[in-house]
Amino acid sequence: EHLSVLKDEAPRVDAVKLEQLLSAAYALISPELQQVTLPDFPVDSLQAAALILERNPNIPIHKLVYLLYPYHSFLTREHVKNVEAVLHNLNINTNPKWEISLNNIQVKGNQALVTMEMNGAKSQFSVPHGGRVQGVENRHIVKTAYQSELLNELMLSHSVGDFCIIGPKGCGKSLLVSQLSSLLGYTIEPIVLYQDMTARDLVQQRTTLDNGDTVWRNSALVEAALKGHMAVLDGLHRIHASTLAVLHRLVHDRELQLHDGTRLLRHDRYDELLRSGVTVAQLEKNGVRKIHPAFRIVALAEPPVLGRGQQWLSPEILSLFIFHEMRNLSKKEEIFIINSLYGDISQPLHTIINLADELRRSEDSTLKNLSSSLSTRQLLRIASRMAKYPTDSAYETVQQTFLAKFLPNLARRALDGASQKLGIDPPRRFGIFGNNPSETKIKCSVENNVLTIGNTSTEIYKTDALTKVPDILFYDVPQHMRLLEWLLQDFLLGNHLLLVGNQGVGKNKIADRLLQLLNRPREYIQLHRDTTVQSLTVQPTVKDGVVVYEDSPLVKAVKYGHVLVVDEADKAPTHVTCILKTLVENGEMILSDGRRIVPKHMLESSGGDVSSFIPVHDDFRMIVLANRPGFPFLGNDFFASLGDLFSCHAVDNPSVESEMELLRSYGPDVPQDVMKKLVQAFAILRDKADQGQLTYPYSTRELVNIVKHLQKYPNEDLATAIGNVFDFDRYSKDMADTLLEVLHSSGLPIDGVLDGRSKEALKKIQMTIERHSGKDTSSPKHGKEDPKNEPHVGGNTWAGGTGGRDTAGLGGKGGPYRLDKGHDVHQLSEAEKDDVPEHVKQAAREMNRKAFEERLKEIKMSEFDAKLYGQFHRAVQQQIGALRGVLAELQAKKKERHWSRHQTSGELDDGKIIEGLAGERSIYRRRTDQEPPPGAPPDKPKRLRLVVDVSGSMYRFNSYDGRLERSMEAVVLLTEALKGYEARIRYDMLGHSGEEHALELVRLDRPPENEKERLQVRRSFPHL
Repeated sequence: EHLSVLKDEAPRVDAVKLEQLLSAAYALISPELQQVTLPDFPVDSLQAAALILERNPNIPIHKLVYLLYPYHSFLTREHVKNVEAVLHNLNINTNPKWEISLNNIQVKGNQALVTMEMNGAKSQFSVPHGGRVQGVENRHIVKTAYQSELLNELMLSHSVGDFCIIGPKGCGKSLLVSQLSSLLGYTIEPIVLYQDMTARDLVQQRTTLDNGDTVWRNSALVEAALKGHMAVLDGLHRIHASTLAVLHRLVHDRELQLHDGTRLLRHDRYDELLRSGVTVAQLEKNGVRKIHPAFRIVALAEPPVLGRGQQWLSPEILSLFIFHEMRNLSKKEEIFIINSLYGDISQPLHTIINLADELRRSEDSTLKNLSSSLSTRQLLRIASRMAKYPTDSAYETVQQTFLAKFLPNLARRALDGASQKLGIDPPRRFGIFGNNPSETKIKCSVENNVLTIGNTSTEIYKTDALTKVPDILFYDVPQHMRLLEWLLQDFLLGNHLLLVGNQGVGKNKIADRLLQLLNRPREYIQLHRDTTVQSLTVQPTVKDGVVVYEDSPLVKAVKYGHVLVVDEADKAPTHVTCILKTLVENGEMILSDGRRIVPKHMLESSGGDVSSFIPVHDDFRMIVLANRPGFPFLGNDFFASLGDLFSCHAVDNPSVESEMELLRSYGPDVPQDVMKKLVQAFAILRDKADQGQLTYPYSTRELVNIVKHLQKYPNEDLATAIGNVFDFDRYSKDMADTLLEVLHSSGLPIDGVLDGRSKEALKKIQMTIERHSGKDTSSPKHGKEDPKNEPHVGGNTWAGGTGGRDTAGLGGKGGPYRLDKGHDVHQLSEAEKDDVPEHVKQAAREMNRKAFEERLKEIKMSEFDAKLYGQFHRAVQQQIGALRGVLAELQAKKKERHWSRHQTSGELDDGKIIEGLAGERSIYRRRTDQEPPPGAPPDKPKRLRLVVDVSGSMYRFNSYDGRLERSMEAVVLLTEALKGYEARIRYDMLGHSGEEHALELVRLDRPPENEKERLQVRRSFPHL
């Protein structure tokens, strides 16, 4: 039955090929294969495949199947084998010969006649034409054989329906669509999809007229449908499937019901109504409008991440489009393009291209993930820079491109290893990261209206907006000047800049200094976790009952050619900041009030209404500032999602020499030795942060604050000034211990720095009174407990007193042990304490030992056991602290909050202001914890299993290499660090002895609770 339907649709097609195509489709949805849980094959799309086959009878069947079901993109390796086995059984060649070339395009009205050659046979077919006059192309496009072939395939799909291009970021998807639209005279309507986009955003939004009437405004998608444009949905992988459901009827039936009652009809059905005697005016009056026959939807998406649950290529989406996969360009193709655009390739650039190729072909997942930072787009940017500003070394460029400073240790080592194999080694005198004190300082000067930084010069910009030019206090230090020269070079090349660094390293200062030197006006926008797409572009407000859209700093910068500084870019969700992609890449963006930001050349080539267009000013630039991803800043990874669109620079704390020079500028009267000690201490603290022993990377900002304080208040105690910076760290014992150790080793005062009352401690001066009490000590005891906890000084009655005798307390004599109840301490003199008879001292020690034994008895642990456990515990105490610090900050991404809309209270929702004017109440939104989607498995604690080698050789050869001790220490490290985190991380421990492969040492539901049980785990090891 299905075969006869297809024969009716495509009568000129060979019946044998149609049968083969149908057999493959039905075999992939057969009950036998359902056990493998493959996504359903889109059987409804077979009609499009048959039409393609009719236009090009030589197209291989496997190619047709793959256009509808791109299984390599969304199936695991095992499932791919299953699919290919099915195709082999049906005698379908899975690796057919496939050559396609375009011979000619002839435009005839709203159709174009295309002549193609496929596997040696010519075919001619018509495709829809956009009707636009060919504009002046502002790009230097270099065609490669692969991209030309893919472009021809797109034209084939375009002739029968909508299509989707799947490919990694930066591989040229947008450029390919731009070429197709240029060939076929289409106007592109770019629609950037984002995660919290609603169906209403895709179709129609409400707005007001000048008189306050509320009306519906068509979205870019509806405008494209009515005018016959090409709607490009950029970021199909980001949008929620429920929002995309609104497209199904538009794609399958070319019909759409709008919120204002208007109904869009497919062109042939509309023409049929006209032929039946209904007039256009009647149809308009009844809200029926025609979808232009040339209208097409093109979707762009990144491939799904296999095995991570991010499977957006569901059966519903498979049925919407014809799919084309796009790979990154090969090394040979990239070399060809760079040669064509920038001439001969230098040796450093050649090694960077080799590195990109090495990373892409690597089997190591860490290296493969890194390869996205060296996309074709980024390689072209590097080539353009090296053509203008040649360099002898590729090392610095690689470090900047990958932001290697902020990579995890494992990834950084992998990158360094891959770089060294290709001869990319750090030079002796190494630019921005260099600590070479003998390196000459780069000079910055302004002469005859020309700014010169180092060897780079440019004319100073002339502007009327002088109030928007930053004017800041900035001290020139060598490291910052080298970075400013790099930034200036990238700025002059026309690149947008991304500065990534820890808090307090001077990102804002450096960006402002660059603009101050260039005399460029600045627009500033600061993002946060609650930033929405609307607030990033325009801000709607109600004035006199009319909604007025106020331009955001972003729109003002685009209009007037200012520099937009986007601060804290990592705080906003990446699905919000991703709308910057088309603006940075193509100079295009659609605003929520219906206006469009477009590149200047589109004004000339567009045949439609240009009144809503905002052309991008030639001088517009963007400088984005972001903290590094991960703890302690807990931002989103802006660099990973959009990094290859920008020229990236890592901003680090200044080197020791640069930092000293900076501090001397801020505190000329502060003693040199104090500054040197401070710089030394902070260098050690940063080193420990890099090693993971500290979680917060102390920055130059804290150091400058200490020096500024000492400069202003020279009589202030140094400990107080330091304490002002470290006050918060006293709440973490591990961190406080590390800080005190570093401060002490650097020769800085530590008394009172972290006790939480350093200022009070300075006021309470010690008073020494020479007086012998004459009181004797008799028998040590705990003492009575005071229910009111009043301070007790002297005497031998109360527990927790100070300066007394016999009882547990502080500052006294003859007591069994120390006991602090939070009162001021009255300390007896050493002479008075030494005056205690030996038998009383002995009794006090005995009582102290008994208290220790009571604790051991409580957990059924012997003194020998405690000593043994302490031996292992001490060896890994520092690592336990570091691991507990990491666990304390372990934040599940699933707990990210999101906007709940349609609320009756909260913050006014930008998208529902008109509804509020119309009297609706549910026009607010609130931040709430994101609920898992319906049907999602419950969120469970993380599972961890530790497998320990407990074979006899561990005991036998321990005396040679200490293997057993290290194994014991690892067990103590894990069990101690996970104490208290049982709700987040559940763990068990198994031993493998050679004879037994699963000796149960710790059960999942019974983790060890105290030292005795943790030692018992160790005792469970055989041979011990």
